[in-house]
Amino acid sequence: MDRTSWIGFIFAFVVLVGGLILKGSSPTVLLNGAALVIIFAGTLACILIAFPMEEFKKIPKLFGIIFKDSKSYSVRDLIPLFSAWTVLARREGLLALEDASQETDDEFLKRGLRMVVDGESKDMIRDLLEEDIAAMEERHEIGAKIFTQAGTYAPTLGVLGAVIGLVAALSHLDDVALLGKSISAAFIATLFGIFSGYVMWHPFANKLKQKTAKEAQIKQIMIEGILAVQEGLPARVVEEKLKTYLPSKERDLTVPVGKKGTAEVGDEVEA
Repeated sequence: MDRTSWIGFIFAFVVLVGGLILKGSSPTVLLNGAALVIIFAGTLACILIAFPMEEFKKIPKLFGIIFKDSKSYSVRDLIPLFSAWTVLARREGLLALEDASQETDDEFLKRGLRMVVDGESKDMIRDLLEEDIAAMEERHEIGAKIFTQAGTYAPTLGVLGAVIGLVAALSHLDDVALLGKSISAAFIATLFGIFSGYVMWHPFANKLKQKTAKEAQIKQIMIEGILAVQEGLPARVVEEKLKTYLPSKERDLTVPVGKKGTAEVGDEVEA
């Protein structure tokens, strides 16, 4: 579970409800069916028009990425792993890495080790794995763009909802009490539009971008580790090489033996 996503999402609603109460309004004003339909169903309709169905179907997986914590490797996991593989390769040869590759569930890492075992050149391994990263980034960019576009549509739909509400309110000019209530309800759509656009959809897009950048960085570090193992560098050199990706204050700390990763962000997004 990604705690920051859940905490932020819940806190945003607490702030919204708290703001209404502090301003003297009842939270029950949010229970406006027309506003909910115009904003959320309207945003959904806009996304359907803007993106092909194959991308639209990925939305549940995108929510999974946002609200679930990634279990991919960290830099501190990779350092002892590649150090051990370097010792193994120098002692028993690169073919010994074939069995070692089965110890990880990370398909990107497995693919790189298989290419080392198959005797591919350093340039070939780097090019193919970097193409894999580029494809992953492009795929994830489309996912983030879905939420970015939703964040653009929702506030505009809020204005549309307000206009529709005001048109309905004008039919009650003969009843001042009902007119005031109708005008208040009209602006609930604007509230939902701004709230969903700038407190939900745009932050969701940013979270996806952040997770993509982190995954790309980890994969780039994997490439460096794989190539270091292929070159037959001493374990200490490999360790120092990978430690450069840690913050300076953490480089002198003892690196614990890492656990195997189970799933990556990219795997969750694949259709």
